[in-house]
Amino acid sequence: MKTTGKSTAKRVLLPLAVVFAVLATAGWIARGDGAPPYPYELQLDAWERGTVAGRPLPDADAPPERIEDFFAGLQVPQRRHLADRYPLVVGNLPGAPVRLRYRANRRALADARDAERRRTHDDRLSEDGQYWAGRRMNRFDSMMAPGRQILAFDPTGHGRAAEVFGNLETAERITVVVPGVKSDVINFERTVGHYTAPQGMAEALYEEQRAFQPDESTAVIAWADYDAPQGVSMSAATAYMAADGAERLAETVAALPGGGEVPVTLVCHSYGSVVCGVAADELPRRVTDIAVAGSPGMRASDVDDLDTLARVWAMRAEDDWIGDVPHVEIGPIGLGEDPADESFGAGLLDAGDAEGHDGYFVPGTASLENLALVAAGEVNDVTCAPGAERCAPLDPCVPDAQE
Repeated sequence: MKTTGKSTAKRVLLPLAVVFAVLATAGWIARGDGAPPYPYELQLDAWERGTVAGRPLPDADAPPERIEDFFAGLQVPQRRHLADRYPLVVGNLPGAPVRLRYRANRRALADARDAERRRTHDDRLSEDGQYWAGRRMNRFDSMMAPGRQILAFDPTGHGRAAEVFGNLETAERITVVVPGVKSDVINFERTVGHYTAPQGMAEALYEEQRAFQPDESTAVIAWADYDAPQGVSMSAATAYMAADGAERLAETVAALPGGGEVPVTLVCHSYGSVVCGVAADELPRRVTDIAVAGSPGMRASDVDDLDTLARVWAMRAEDDWIGDVPHVEIGPIGLGEDPADESFGAGLLDAGDAEGHDGYFVPGTASLENLALVAAGEVNDVTCAPGAERCAPLDPCVPDAQE
């Protein structure tokens, strides 16, 4: 019988909402200076009142199939008009054409960059506020570089983003990288520590996976499209923020191209594994594998408690400090049992020479190789963790999972 430790994101949200309110009031939950408030909400309000060719626009929270049908009925100029007029809405709309979302997000990035440029000279801001405006301006400018494919972008608060490597529309396999704390727009990419940032993680996994399957079309998404904790704080010790992220993740996966036939793998790092764990029982059947690295817990007591048909994998580097985090769950506090413990029931992967908590995606490491093998569906070639009595978990009841 399934335990009561975790069911669905909705069941997690109610008790955690009370705790979140208390923690926020007490100042335990990290905050920070961000962009001018609610740019997405302002465009969404205009979208709800808008029309195209005399027709009302669909609700932004309509099912992806409804959104897809709506855009299929428009001419190309009409689609582009909506992307240019409501870039933050169209750019974050599951079911909208992928390339139209890229176009919309490029426009949204330009608008956000220009807004931050103005803020760098705003005398009403402190020197520190102007500094962070400059950081955000530079980040948005970088994300607009030719060839980059931004699937989601919202500058509100600390900001959210998602980027695609490969051709998402023709991919025969799709991998979604779900990062952990501080996964905001400033930390979306890094020059120093490139492979510790969401963009670098996804890029490394994409290149490694292509090396295994050069003849297969692959796409990898750096998915920092949820509000993550901004550090090792009380908010990182609960699943409150993960519950909202889990709903967004499930919606994203359900709307990916391929009509549900293209297999999807989730690769989840640190607090991102909490998001994946909370989302597990709401994910579509096309998700064949969930691999976690450096996990503080998945808000579950074991694999069965996740209530998923996907195979579940876990790895942890020998010197990863996350191994010292207490694995407890008392009401809304705590993140559950250790997925890297054999009793959890996941397939235990060798992290090899990965260093610390953020070294799992560095090229040349056994950790990256194993994660890429899982993402590529080459699960018979993975290397088991030293001393693990079992490596490969049971195959899921998912189409093409045996391939």
